[in-house]
Amino acid sequence: CPVVLAPRNSSVAMPPPADIVKVAIEWPGAFPKLMEIDQKKPLSSIIKEVCDGWSLANHDQFALQHADSSNFYITEKNRNEIKNGAILRLTTSPAQNAQQLHERIQSSSMDAKLEALKDLANYSRDVTFAQEFINLDGISLLTQMVESGTERYQKLQKIMKPCFGDMLSFTLTAFVELMDHGIVSWDTFSVAFIKKIASYVNKFASDISILQRSLAILESMVLNSHDLYQKVAQEITIGQLIPHLQGTDQEIQTYTIAVINALFLKAPDDKRQEMANILAQKQLRSIILTHVIRAQRAINNEMAHQLYVLQVLTFNLLEDRMMTKMDPQDQAQRDIIFELRRIAFDAESEPNNSSGSMEKRKSMYTRDYKKLGFI
Repeated sequence: CPVVLAPRNSSVAMPPPADIVKVAIEWPGAFPKLMEIDQKKPLSSIIKEVCDGWSLANHDQFALQHADSSNFYITEKNRNEIKNGAILRLTTSPAQNAQQLHERIQSSSMDAKLEALKDLANYSRDVTFAQEFINLDGISLLTQMVESGTERYQKLQKIMKPCFGDMLSFTLTAFVELMDHGIVSWDTFSVAFIKKIASYVNKFASDISILQRSLAILESMVLNSHDLYQKVAQEITIGQLIPHLQGTDQEIQTYTIAVINALFLKAPDDKRQEMANILAQKQLRSIILTHVIRAQRAINNEMAHQLYVLQVLTFNLLEDRMMTKMDPQDQAQRDIIFELRRIAFDAESEPNNSSGSMEKRKSMYTRDYKKLGFI
Protein backbone atom coordinates (compact mmCIF):
# COMPACT_ATOMS: atom_id res chain seq x y z
CA CYS A 1 0.00 0.00 0.00
CA PRO A 2 1.32 3.47 -0.77
CA VAL A 3 2.32 5.57 2.23
CA VAL A 4 1.06 9.17 2.29
CA LEU A 5 3.34 11.55 4.20
CA ALA A 6 2.06 14.84 5.64
CA PRO A 7 3.94 17.99 4.67
CA ARG A 8 6.74 18.82 7.09
CA ASN A 9 5.17 22.18 8.14
CA SER A 10 1.63 20.89 8.69
CA SER A 11 0.25 20.42 12.24
CA VAL A 12 -2.57 18.28 13.56
CA ALA A 13 -5.03 20.10 15.88
CA MET A 14 -4.89 18.52 19.32
CA PRO A 15 -7.98 18.44 21.55
CA PRO A 16 -7.69 20.64 24.65
CA PRO A 17 -6.75 18.88 27.89
CA ALA A 18 -9.76 17.49 29.75
CA ASP A 19 -8.95 19.56 32.82
CA ILE A 20 -8.97 22.88 30.96
CA VAL A 21 -12.26 24.76 30.59
CA LYS A 22 -12.55 27.91 28.47
CA VAL A 23 -14.89 30.50 29.98
CA ALA A 24 -15.75 34.19 29.97
CA ILE A 25 -15.75 36.03 33.29
CA GLU A 26 -17.71 39.25 33.87
CA TRP A 27 -17.04 42.08 36.29
CA PRO A 28 -19.26 45.20 36.51
CA GLY A 29 -17.84 48.09 34.49
CA ALA A 30 -15.21 45.99 32.72
CA PHE A 31 -15.02 44.01 29.51
CA PRO A 32 -15.52 40.26 30.01
CA LYS A 33 -12.27 38.39 30.45
CA LEU A 34 -11.66 35.25 28.38
CA MET A 35 -9.56 32.71 30.21
CA GLU A 36 -8.81 29.05 30.63
CA ILE A 37 -9.60 27.47 33.99
CA ASP A 38 -7.39 24.60 35.08
CA GLN A 39 -9.66 22.32 37.09
CA LYS A 40 -6.59 20.86 38.83
CA LYS A 41 -5.85 24.19 40.48
CA PRO A 42 -7.51 25.16 43.79
CA LEU A 43 -10.52 27.42 43.22
CA SER A 44 -8.98 30.07 45.50
CA SER A 45 -5.95 30.29 43.17
CA ILE A 46 -8.21 30.82 40.15
CA ILE A 47 -10.17 33.56 41.93
CA LYS A 48 -6.90 35.27 42.92
CA GLU A 49 -5.74 35.15 39.31
CA VAL A 50 -9.00 36.74 38.15
CA CYS A 51 -8.81 39.44 40.86
CA ASP A 52 -5.20 40.22 39.97
CA GLY A 53 -6.24 40.73 36.33
CA TRP A 54 -8.55 43.54 37.46
CA SER A 55 -6.21 44.78 40.21
CA LEU A 56 -8.65 43.80 42.97
CA ALA A 57 -7.25 43.28 46.46
CA ASN A 58 -8.60 40.96 49.18
CA HIS A 59 -9.31 38.13 46.76
CA ASP A 60 -10.64 36.00 49.65
CA GLN A 61 -13.71 38.26 49.71
CA PHE A 62 -14.62 37.33 46.14
CA ALA A 63 -16.17 34.28 44.49
CA LEU A 64 -17.28 33.05 41.08
CA GLN A 65 -20.88 32.36 40.20
CA HIS A 66 -22.82 31.39 37.12
CA ALA A 67 -23.99 34.46 35.19
CA ASP A 68 -27.28 32.80 34.23
CA SER A 69 -30.63 33.13 36.00
CA SER A 70 -29.57 30.74 38.77
CA ASN A 71 -26.68 32.93 40.03
CA PHE A 72 -25.39 29.85 41.87
CA TYR A 73 -21.95 30.08 43.45
CA ILE A 74 -19.16 27.90 42.14
CA THR A 75 -17.55 25.77 44.83
CA GLU A 76 -14.99 22.99 44.99
CA LYS A 77 -17.91 20.54 45.05
CA ASN A 78 -19.70 21.75 41.91
CA ARG A 79 -16.84 23.25 39.83
CA ASN A 80 -16.77 20.16 37.58
CA GLU A 81 -20.16 21.22 36.25
CA ILE A 82 -18.59 24.21 34.46
CA LYS A 83 -18.84 23.71 30.69
CA ASN A 84 -16.72 25.10 27.88
CA GLY A 85 -18.08 28.47 26.80
CA ALA A 86 -19.77 29.15 30.12
CA ILE A 87 -20.19 32.74 31.26
CA LEU A 88 -19.18 33.30 34.88
CA ARG A 89 -19.30 36.35 37.09
CA LEU A 90 -16.85 37.58 39.70
CA THR A 91 -18.84 38.66 42.74
CA THR A 92 -18.68 39.04 46.50
CA SER A 93 -18.16 35.83 48.46
CA PRO A 94 -21.17 33.97 49.94
CA ALA A 95 -20.10 34.99 53.46
CA GLN A 96 -19.78 38.66 52.50
CA ASN A 97 -23.05 38.62 50.58
CA ALA A 98 -24.89 36.94 53.47
CA GLN A 99 -23.53 39.49 55.96
CA GLN A 100 -24.53 42.42 53.75
CA LEU A 101 -28.05 41.09 53.17
CA HIS A 102 -28.46 40.29 56.86
CA GLU A 103 -27.82 43.99 57.56
CA ARG A 104 -29.80 45.34 54.61
CA ILE A 105 -33.06 43.52 55.46
CA GLN A 106 -33.00 45.30 58.83
CA SER A 107 -32.83 48.73 57.20
CA SER A 108 -35.21 51.41 58.48
CA SER A 109 -35.89 52.43 54.87
CA MET A 110 -38.87 50.57 53.47
CA ASP A 111 -37.53 50.78 49.90
CA ALA A 112 -34.10 49.50 50.91
CA LYS A 113 -35.67 46.74 52.98
CA LEU A 114 -37.87 45.66 50.07
CA GLU A 115 -34.93 45.47 47.65
CA ALA A 116 -32.88 43.52 50.20
CA LEU A 117 -35.67 40.98 50.75
CA LYS A 118 -36.07 40.59 46.99
CA ASP A 119 -32.34 39.83 46.67
CA LEU A 120 -32.50 37.47 49.65
CA ALA A 121 -35.35 35.48 48.08
CA ASN A 122 -33.26 35.08 44.93
CA TYR A 123 -29.95 34.15 46.60
CA SER A 124 -31.54 31.74 49.10
CA ARG A 125 -32.02 29.16 46.36
CA ASP A 126 -28.25 28.61 46.44
CA VAL A 127 -27.24 26.18 49.20
CA THR A 128 -23.79 27.81 49.51
CA PHE A 129 -25.30 31.21 50.28
CA ALA A 130 -28.05 29.62 52.39
CA GLN A 131 -25.52 27.98 54.70
CA GLU A 132 -23.76 31.31 55.30
CA PHE A 133 -27.01 33.20 55.93
CA ILE A 134 -28.27 30.51 58.29
CA ASN A 135 -24.96 30.66 60.18
CA LEU A 136 -25.79 34.31 60.93
CA ASP A 137 -29.04 33.12 62.59
CA GLY A 138 -30.88 34.38 59.52
CA ILE A 139 -33.84 32.02 59.91
CA SER A 140 -34.58 33.44 63.35
CA LEU A 141 -34.40 36.96 61.96
CA LEU A 142 -36.95 36.12 59.25
CA THR A 143 -39.34 34.42 61.68
CA GLN A 144 -39.14 37.43 64.01
CA MET A 145 -39.94 39.69 61.07
CA VAL A 146 -42.97 37.55 60.21
CA GLU A 147 -44.19 37.41 63.82
CA SER A 148 -43.88 41.15 64.42
CA GLY A 149 -44.18 42.50 60.89
CA THR A 150 -47.94 42.82 60.72
CA GLU A 151 -48.14 44.78 63.96
CA ARG A 152 -45.03 46.86 63.30
CA TYR A 153 -46.33 48.15 59.97
CA GLN A 154 -50.03 48.08 60.79
CA LYS A 155 -50.32 51.87 60.57
CA LEU A 156 -48.56 51.87 57.21
CA GLN A 157 -50.62 49.12 55.61
CA LYS A 158 -53.39 51.41 54.34
CA ILE A 159 -51.01 53.75 52.54
CA MET A 160 -48.31 51.17 51.73
CA LYS A 161 -50.31 47.98 51.25
CA PRO A 162 -48.63 46.95 47.95
CA CYS A 163 -45.19 47.49 49.49
CA PHE A 164 -46.11 45.53 52.61
CA GLY A 165 -47.54 42.67 50.54
CA ASP A 166 -44.35 42.46 48.46
CA MET A 167 -42.19 42.55 51.57
CA LEU A 168 -44.11 39.70 53.17
CA SER A 169 -44.06 37.71 49.93
CA PHE A 170 -40.27 38.01 49.56
CA THR A 171 -39.77 37.21 53.26
CA LEU A 172 -41.82 34.02 53.00
CA THR A 173 -40.15 33.08 49.71
CA ALA A 174 -36.70 33.42 51.28
CA PHE A 175 -37.85 31.38 54.28
CA VAL A 176 -39.20 28.56 52.06
CA GLU A 177 -36.02 28.47 49.94
CA LEU A 178 -33.74 28.41 52.99
CA MET A 179 -35.73 25.65 54.70
CA ASP A 180 -35.84 23.53 51.53
CA HIS A 181 -32.09 22.90 51.85
CA GLY A 182 -32.72 20.77 54.96
CA ILE A 183 -30.10 22.56 57.05
CA VAL A 184 -32.43 23.68 59.86
CA SER A 185 -34.89 21.47 61.75
CA TRP A 186 -38.58 22.32 61.51
CA ASP A 187 -39.02 21.58 65.23
CA THR A 188 -37.59 24.95 66.24
CA PHE A 189 -40.52 27.22 65.35
CA SER A 190 -42.79 28.95 67.82
CA VAL A 191 -46.56 28.80 68.12
CA ALA A 192 -46.66 32.54 67.35
CA PHE A 193 -44.99 31.91 63.98
CA ILE A 194 -47.37 29.04 63.17
CA LYS A 195 -50.39 31.18 64.08
CA LYS A 196 -49.15 33.97 61.83
CA ILE A 197 -48.59 31.67 58.84
CA ALA A 198 -52.00 30.03 59.36
CA SER A 199 -53.65 33.45 59.53
CA TYR A 200 -52.19 34.38 56.13
CA VAL A 201 -54.19 31.56 54.52
CA ASN A 202 -57.29 33.66 55.18
CA LYS A 203 -56.00 37.20 55.53
CA PHE A 204 -54.06 37.23 52.24
CA ALA A 205 -56.27 34.88 50.22
CA SER A 206 -56.31 37.38 47.34
CA ASP A 207 -52.50 37.64 47.25
CA ILE A 208 -51.49 34.53 45.32
CA SER A 209 -47.78 34.63 46.20
CA ILE A 210 -48.33 35.00 49.97
CA LEU A 211 -51.07 32.35 49.98
CA GLN A 212 -48.97 29.88 47.99
CA ARG A 213 -45.94 30.25 50.26
CA SER A 214 -48.06 30.06 53.41
CA LEU A 215 -49.62 26.80 52.22
CA ALA A 216 -46.17 25.43 51.32
CA ILE A 217 -44.87 26.25 54.81
CA LEU A 218 -47.87 24.62 56.50
CA GLU A 219 -47.43 21.46 54.42
CA SER A 220 -43.73 21.21 55.31
CA MET A 221 -44.42 21.82 58.99
CA VAL A 222 -46.97 19.01 59.10
CA LEU A 223 -44.84 16.53 57.15
CA ASN A 224 -41.58 17.22 58.98
CA SER A 225 -42.60 17.46 62.63
CA HIS A 226 -45.15 15.58 64.75
CA ASP A 227 -45.29 18.46 67.24
CA LEU A 228 -45.87 20.98 64.47
CA TYR A 229 -48.61 18.78 62.98
CA GLN A 230 -50.56 19.06 66.22
CA LYS A 231 -50.08 22.83 66.36
CA VAL A 232 -50.99 23.37 62.71
CA ALA A 233 -54.08 21.13 63.06
CA GLN A 234 -55.26 23.41 65.85
CA GLU A 235 -54.81 26.54 63.75
CA ILE A 236 -56.11 25.55 60.33
CA THR A 237 -59.43 23.91 59.53
CA ILE A 238 -60.71 22.11 56.45
CA GLY A 239 -63.33 24.83 56.18
CA GLN A 240 -60.57 27.43 55.77
CA LEU A 241 -58.87 25.39 53.03
CA ILE A 242 -61.91 24.46 50.92
CA PRO A 243 -62.49 27.96 49.42
CA HIS A 244 -58.99 27.89 47.90
CA LEU A 245 -60.02 24.87 45.81
CA GLN A 246 -62.88 26.87 44.31
CA GLY A 247 -60.61 29.45 42.71
CA THR A 248 -59.04 29.34 39.26
CA ASP A 249 -55.35 29.16 40.17
CA GLN A 250 -54.24 25.52 39.80
CA GLU A 251 -51.04 26.07 41.78
CA ILE A 252 -53.05 27.28 44.79
CA GLN A 253 -55.42 24.33 44.37
CA THR A 254 -52.44 21.95 44.27
CA TYR A 255 -50.89 23.36 47.45
CA THR A 256 -54.29 23.27 49.17
CA ILE A 257 -54.77 19.58 48.42
CA ALA A 258 -51.15 18.99 49.49
CA VAL A 259 -51.93 20.51 52.91
CA ILE A 260 -55.10 18.39 53.22
CA ASN A 261 -53.05 15.29 52.32
CA ALA A 262 -50.37 16.17 54.86
CA LEU A 263 -52.94 16.62 57.64
CA PHE A 264 -54.59 13.34 56.59
CA LEU A 265 -51.29 11.46 56.50
CA LYS A 266 -50.06 12.63 59.90
CA ALA A 267 -53.39 12.36 61.73
CA PRO A 268 -53.69 9.56 64.32
CA ASP A 269 -55.79 6.59 63.18
CA ASP A 270 -58.77 7.62 65.30
CA LYS A 271 -58.72 11.13 63.79
CA ARG A 272 -58.51 10.10 60.14
CA GLN A 273 -62.08 8.84 59.94
CA GLU A 274 -63.27 11.98 61.68
CA MET A 275 -61.38 14.06 59.12
CA ALA A 276 -62.85 12.02 56.26
CA ASN A 277 -66.33 12.69 57.62
CA ILE A 278 -65.60 16.43 57.66
CA LEU A 279 -64.34 16.27 54.07
CA ALA A 280 -67.57 14.50 53.10
CA GLN A 281 -69.67 17.12 54.88
CA LYS A 282 -67.78 19.86 53.06
CA GLN A 283 -68.46 18.06 49.75
CA LEU A 284 -64.75 17.93 48.91
CA ARG A 285 -65.29 15.32 46.19
CA SER A 286 -67.88 17.44 44.40
CA ILE A 287 -65.70 20.56 44.68
CA ILE A 288 -62.66 18.76 43.21
CA LEU A 289 -64.76 17.35 40.37
CA THR A 290 -66.23 20.76 39.52
CA HIS A 291 -63.28 23.10 40.03
CA VAL A 292 -60.27 20.86 39.33
CA ILE A 293 -61.00 17.78 37.24
CA ARG A 294 -63.71 19.30 35.03
CA ALA A 295 -62.15 22.76 34.84
CA GLN A 296 -61.32 24.06 31.38
CA ARG A 297 -57.58 23.37 31.66
CA ALA A 298 -55.23 20.41 31.70
CA ILE A 299 -54.24 18.91 35.05
CA ASN A 300 -50.49 19.23 35.59
CA ASN A 301 -48.34 16.40 36.94
CA GLU A 302 -48.11 17.72 40.50
CA MET A 303 -51.87 18.15 40.76
CA ALA A 304 -52.39 14.63 39.39
CA HIS A 305 -49.99 13.29 42.03
CA GLN A 306 -51.74 15.10 44.89
CA LEU A 307 -55.15 13.85 43.72
CA TYR A 308 -53.76 10.32 43.59
CA VAL A 309 -52.41 10.63 47.14
CA LEU A 310 -55.76 11.94 48.38
CA GLN A 311 -57.55 9.06 46.65
CA VAL A 312 -55.24 6.47 48.22
CA LEU A 313 -55.60 7.98 51.70
CA THR A 314 -59.38 7.97 51.33
CA PHE A 315 -59.56 4.40 50.04
CA ASN A 316 -57.31 3.21 52.86
CA LEU A 317 -60.02 4.21 55.33
CA LEU A 318 -62.29 1.61 53.77
CA GLU A 319 -59.84 -1.27 54.12
CA ASP A 320 -61.16 -2.46 57.51
CA ARG A 321 -64.72 -2.49 56.20
CA MET A 322 -63.60 -4.19 53.01
CA MET A 323 -61.90 -7.00 54.97
CA THR A 324 -64.75 -7.45 57.47
CA LYS A 325 -66.50 -10.78 57.10
CA MET A 326 -70.23 -10.84 56.55
CA ASP A 327 -72.41 -12.13 59.36
CA PRO A 328 -74.63 -14.85 57.77
CA GLN A 329 -77.15 -14.43 60.60
CA ASP A 330 -77.65 -10.71 59.88
CA GLN A 331 -80.57 -10.46 57.47
CA ALA A 332 -79.87 -6.78 56.75
CA GLN A 333 -76.37 -7.64 55.56
CA ARG A 334 -77.73 -10.50 53.47
CA ASP A 335 -80.29 -8.19 51.85
CA ILE A 336 -77.59 -5.64 50.98
CA ILE A 337 -75.39 -8.32 49.40
CA PHE A 338 -78.32 -9.75 47.43
CA GLU A 339 -79.22 -6.25 46.21
CA LEU A 340 -75.62 -5.60 45.17
CA ARG A 341 -75.58 -8.77 43.07
CA ARG A 342 -78.94 -7.92 41.51
CA ILE A 343 -77.80 -4.41 40.49
CA ALA A 344 -74.56 -5.74 39.04
CA PHE A 345 -75.81 -8.72 37.08
CA ASP A 346 -79.56 -9.06 36.70
CA ALA A 347 -79.66 -6.60 33.81
CA GLU A 348 -77.45 -9.01 31.89
CA SER A 349 -79.50 -12.06 32.87
CA GLU A 350 -82.59 -13.43 31.26
CA PRO A 351 -85.82 -11.52 32.07
CA ASN A 352 -87.17 -14.35 34.17
CA ASN A 353 -84.58 -14.67 36.95
CA SER A 354 -86.56 -17.39 38.64
CA SER A 355 -86.20 -19.74 35.67
CA GLY A 356 -84.01 -22.78 35.96
CA SER A 357 -83.36 -25.15 38.78
CA MET A 358 -82.30 -24.02 42.26
CA GLU A 359 -78.88 -25.64 41.78
CA LYS A 360 -78.36 -23.75 38.53
CA ARG A 361 -79.25 -20.43 40.17
CA LYS A 362 -76.97 -21.13 43.15
CA SER A 363 -74.13 -21.87 40.75
CA MET A 364 -74.83 -18.65 38.88
CA TYR A 365 -75.00 -16.60 42.10
CA THR A 366 -71.73 -18.11 43.34
CA ARG A 367 -70.05 -17.07 40.10
CA ASP A 368 -71.53 -13.55 40.41
CA TYR A 369 -70.27 -13.10 44.00
CA LYS A 370 -66.77 -14.19 43.00
CA LYS A 371 -66.79 -11.57 40.23
CA LEU A 372 -67.71 -8.98 42.88
CA GLY A 373 -64.74 -10.05 44.99
CA PHE A 374 -66.51 -12.07 47.69
CA ILE A 375 -65.30 -15.42 48.95
